Amino acid sequence: MRMLLAVGFGLSAVVAPAALPAETFDHSAFDALLRAHVAEGMVDYDAFEKAPEFKAYLDALARADLARLDEKERLSLWINAYNAYTIELINKHDQRDSIRNINKSFGLKLKGPWKEELAKVGGKVYHLDNIEHDVIRKQFKEPRIHFVLVCAAMGCPPLRSEAYTGARLEAQLQDQTEQFLLRTPSKNRVDVARGIVYGSMIYVKYYREDFGQTDANIGRYLAGFYPDGPEKQLLVSGKFKLVETDYDWTLNSQEKARALKAKKGS
Repeated sequence: MRMLLAVGFGLSAVVAPAALPAETFDHSAFDALLRAHVAEGMVDYDAFEKAPEFKAYLDALARADLARLDEKERLSLWINAYNAYTIELINKHDQRDSIRNINKSFGLKLKGPWKEELAKVGGKVYHLDNIEHDVIRKQFKEPRIHFVLVCAAMGCPPLRSEAYTGARLEAQLQDQTEQFLLRTPSKNRVDVARGIVYGSMIYVKYYREDFGQTDANIGRYLAGFYPDGPEKQLLVSGKFKLVETDYDWTLNSQEKARALKAKKGS
């Protein structure tokens, strides 16, 4: 390592060069696509399929040098990779009803949608379960990732209309979690009068170990995102019944959202 010698007042000191800033990964292409083709969490899958910029972004993920990224940059990349390759999976199979129709078992032991090896990241090939469980959950120990990884279903948290970046990751994780927990009453709500907490199966059933396992611990975790008031007090107390809400596996497409809105209006 090159050192600089500083001499003054008869003393000498070895001065190390300033540390280089951490490298970043360019998510601007995916960011532009999300802003253009995702509205209120709903996706225009046809637009992504037609966009050459999307294929170029997936190619960039395949060539990414993860070793040169810091922790926030790596986590941002993995989140974006999961969401981007979920879109790619839907389009690869031309599926417009539900992700669960992909590689459907029909009584046979097939791999299902989350075991298909299609995601190329950093020179390796992954399936979506690899990315979520073997990489993100194991390496980062961050429960809020469950509110930003979007499995292409209406029951999921809404897909954000921007890419995640290392520089803004903390604010994005916090905002996305608050949006899901506090502003989607069909999935998450606290009924103080009845002492019931209605919650998404994300934390009530599927990944409850990431939120503290027990109902009381889950309540305390959720309370951290609520403003002071009776709802937060109930969650902190642990004296509630935790009830899962329905998880809608309908594709989170703009077409399906329009059809649902038209049906409700008729």
